[in-house]
Amino acid sequence: MFELVNVRFAYRTGGKGYAVTTSESTGNSRISLEIKRNPETFSASVSSKSEIEIVKLSAEFSYGFAESDRVFLNGYQSWTDSYEQDIHGRVRGIDHIPDLVSDKYAFSAYGDYTFVRYSRTRGCIHGFSYGYVKHDDGIFDFIGSLNENSGFSIIKVNTAKKTVTVEKDCRGLHINGRFDGISLYLGTGTETEVFDGYFAWLGIAPTREKPVSGYTSWYRHYQDINEKCILNDLDGLRSSGGKSDIFQIDDGYQTAVGDWLSIDMSKFPNGLEPLTRTITEAGMTPGLWLAPFVCEENSDMFRDHKEWLLRDESGAPVRAGSNWSGSYALDIYNDDLRDYLREIFRTVTEVWGFGLLKLDFLYAACILPRPNKTRGMIMADAMDFLRECAGTAKILGCGVPLASAFGKVEYCRIGTDVTPEWDGKSYMQVLHRERPSTKYCILNSVFRRQLNGRAFINDPDVYMLRATDTTMTDEQRKSLAEINALCGGVLFTSDDMGEYGAEQKKMYEYMLLLREATVLAAELSGNKLILSVEIDGRNVIKTYRI
Repeated sequence: MFELVNVRFAYRTGGKGYAVTTSESTGNSRISLEIKRNPETFSASVSSKSEIEIVKLSAEFSYGFAESDRVFLNGYQSWTDSYEQDIHGRVRGIDHIPDLVSDKYAFSAYGDYTFVRYSRTRGCIHGFSYGYVKHDDGIFDFIGSLNENSGFSIIKVNTAKKTVTVEKDCRGLHINGRFDGISLYLGTGTETEVFDGYFAWLGIAPTREKPVSGYTSWYRHYQDINEKCILNDLDGLRSSGGKSDIFQIDDGYQTAVGDWLSIDMSKFPNGLEPLTRTITEAGMTPGLWLAPFVCEENSDMFRDHKEWLLRDESGAPVRAGSNWSGSYALDIYNDDLRDYLREIFRTVTEVWGFGLLKLDFLYAACILPRPNKTRGMIMADAMDFLRECAGTAKILGCGVPLASAFGKVEYCRIGTDVTPEWDGKSYMQVLHRERPSTKYCILNSVFRRQLNGRAFINDPDVYMLRATDTTMTDEQRKSLAEINALCGGVLFTSDDMGEYGAEQKKMYEYMLLLREATVLAAELSGNKLILSVEIDGRNVIKTYRI
């Protein structure tokens, strides 16, 4: 189990720096560090009677790794690759990419690359919020943060040194009072026991939402959508007889990202309201894609509301990636921006009639911390704001640090984007951890499956049964479909289901059967993904080539 070695706390005040390394509570008349240890929890909190700037707060534990152990550490956000590794594993950052390329495409914006140092040493792995060590007898030693709303927790494993360190992402935070820094659940037991224990300590009850099926326009049409193709796919879905709860219109309906009320009338000459009525009459909930915390350079918002842009210390706008004509983060604390977003959500839900909102690129809200707020605090504020704006509409979160979405959204993406290729474009395979890849989406779906029904309903992204517009083999498409059905609760496609042949219809029916199955265990061995699955009371071993 995890045995405390020490807590490290460093801060600045009055132009001077101070640091302490201890395993017990300590302090003086101005500053105190309180350490608490219980059988299942650990905490390290700081109190100050005057303003201080925190430089570091971490807790180091010793841990006796065995050669056969498997380690899982949750990645930074929805799209970050996250899967079990052996004790000699590692994660790759973006320092292998030339600065000229990385800066041009703003790769660092998508993940944790600006505030976590990536190690190239095998056995040195890091992740966020929760993780575990799995033994070959099926017992898990689990470690999970209980207060990500005060700052993200970076969990670092060094298997050679036999240490697990939890570092609070709070560097530069100014406090005057109490800061509830590190708070952890430390559990041992079966997979079910430790995940149930974690969410019990978080105070998050199992979700009441049910699994859903449906359609999204993105993974066949991408931004090239119009009224005709949306209605055609809706007709195909209805004629196929397939079960569908949600029909979602994705990116491409608006004139620019950020200008959400400016519908591209060349594509949708009648606007979106007639479509929502038709979708509703077909017995489905209309869904719409929005990216509320970003705008693109070729938008009216970027041109007319520069004051809404998030800016760095030099005053330059903060890039949120390289999507569209250039993606920029918005300042979620700007009151005028908030009023604008409230009006967007009101129009989309109350006037246009959308009942599900896919909210994407949410990580952009917390790219930069503030002197009075950590990234985790900002992301918590952002999610609370979205929950307020959405009202009774349901939220499908995407591109979000997962713990910030726990208990706050009905559905959440837990993997990167699926691609028509198995592992994305060849030139993208050397890029950042958040890149589109069917292969890594499958791995995320399997190794984040425990969140399904506990934190929200998992969205493993779409399945593709179509044989057109994809280079995936029959086996690969079958693997994607089965994993989505087994490990998620949102079962979406972008296929025209009206074009399915006999084999595709048979596979679709099998997917519905697999939705009732239970994954008992999963193992990644080389390029083989092995699942133990209970189907109709039978234990079945399913193997997939990854």
